[in-house]
Amino acid sequence: MAAPKRRSTSGYERRIVWIACAVAAPPLIAMIALLFVETWTWQTRIAVIGSVVFVTLILLHALHERLIYPLRTLSNLLAALREEDYSIRAREARSDDALGEVLIEVNELSRLLRERRLGALEATALLQMVISEIDAAIFTFDSEQKLRLVNRAGERLLATPMERLLGRGAGELGLMPCLENDDPRAMELSFPGGSGRWGVRKSTFRESGHPHTLLVITDLSQALRDEERQAWQRLVRVLSHELNNSLAPIRSIAASLLSLGSRDPLPPDWNSDVQKGLTVIASRSESLTRFMDAYARLARLPRPQFRSVDIGALIERVAQLERRIAVRVQPGPHAVLEADADQMEQLIINLLRNAVDAALEAGGGVEVRWTIRGAALEIEVLDEGPGLGGSANLFVPFYTTKPGGTGIGLVLSRQIADGHGGALTIENRRERHGCVARLRIPMRQSARRPSMPS
Repeated sequence: MAAPKRRSTSGYERRIVWIACAVAAPPLIAMIALLFVETWTWQTRIAVIGSVVFVTLILLHALHERLIYPLRTLSNLLAALREEDYSIRAREARSDDALGEVLIEVNELSRLLRERRLGALEATALLQMVISEIDAAIFTFDSEQKLRLVNRAGERLLATPMERLLGRGAGELGLMPCLENDDPRAMELSFPGGSGRWGVRKSTFRESGHPHTLLVITDLSQALRDEERQAWQRLVRVLSHELNNSLAPIRSIAASLLSLGSRDPLPPDWNSDVQKGLTVIASRSESLTRFMDAYARLARLPRPQFRSVDIGALIERVAQLERRIAVRVQPGPHAVLEADADQMEQLIINLLRNAVDAALEAGGGVEVRWTIRGAALEIEVLDEGPGLGGSANLFVPFYTTKPGGTGIGLVLSRQIADGHGGALTIENRRERHGCVARLRIPMRQSARRPSMPS
C-alpha cells in the first residue's frame, strides 16, 4: 500500500484556521485597547465592547457554517448511499485538503456501489431469464413452507399462473411429498399439469438470514421412454441376430431334408444325409437353448445379500479353480468387504476366465492383486494377452468374439459391481501388452443401496 502523500495546510484547513484567528482577534484587540487607552469614557468602552461582541458573533457564525455545512453535505451523501441513490456527487472534491479527500472517497464509493448494483441487477436478470426458460420446475419455499418463487415450468406443472401460486403453502399445492423427501430420487407423482415419473431434488439456502428451501422437479418420463426404447431396440437387435444365426441353418437343412424325402426313389445315401441334417439341427437348437438360458440368468440376478467377506481368502479360493494356467496371486492388505460372497465370487471367476482366455492366445500369464484406496477396495486382474482392439462393445449384452461364447460374462460382472455400489472398468495395460480389469467396491455399504433388477 502506497504511503499517503504529505499535504500543505491549505484550502479547507487553512480557511478554518484563518476564521478561528479572526474570531479570537477582536476580543484580544479590545482588551489591549482597554488596557492602554485610559482616556476612553465608559460609553466609548461599552461601544467598543459591543462592536467586538457583534463582530465575534458574526465570525463565530461563519465558523459554524464552515464547519457544519460540509458535515451536512457528507451526511446527505451517506444517506443517499443508504437509500441506494448513487446519482448524487459532492462538489469541491479536491485532493489538497482533508475534507476534499473525504468527498473524493465518498464519490468513489458511490461510483463503485453503482457499478456493483448494475452488475448485480444484470446477473439477477440473467438468472431470472435462465430460471424462466429451463425445463425443470423450480420452486422456492420459506421457513413456513410458503411459496416465494416459481418459474414457468413450475406454472405449467401446477397449471396455475404465478400470481395465484405465490404465498400458498406446499400442502395446498400438492408438493409436500416432494419437500418431505431428503435424498434425490425418482418419484411417481401426479400434478395438474401432468403425471408420470419425476426426479425430485431438494436443497436449502439462506436469504436475509432466513432459511429457504429450493425444490427442483424434473420430468423423467420422456428420458425413461427414450432409454426404454433404445434398450428394446438393442435387445431386439441382439435377439434377432442370435435367432437368425440358429434358425437360418435349421430352415435351410429342413428344406433340404424335405426335398430329399420327396424324391422317389430315395437316393442310396439318404439315411446319412438325414442323420447329418438332424445333427446340425440339434446342435443349433442346443446353442439357442444355451443362449436363452444365459439371457434368463442375466435378467434374474437377485439382490445382493451383504455380509462380511475376507477378500484375500475369496481371491485365493477362486484362483485355485482355474486349471488351464496357474494364476499368480499377489498378496495384499487384509481386507474384510461387506458384500454378497456368491456374487463376488462369480464376478471374479468371470474376470479370471476372460483373462486366462486372453493370456492363452499370446502365451502369457495372469495376475490378481488388490489394495485399499480410501474407503474402497480395488481389485485388479491383469493378463498378458493381445489386448483390446476396441472397448465400445465390451459391456453390450450378448456381444462376444469367442466361439461358443454367450456374451453375458462382463455384463453380469458389471451388474454385480453396480449392485454393490462399485464400478468395473477394463482397459489396455500401459507398461506392457495385455489388459487390466479394475474393480472398485466400497468397503462399507450405505443404508440405501443401488437397486437391482427383480
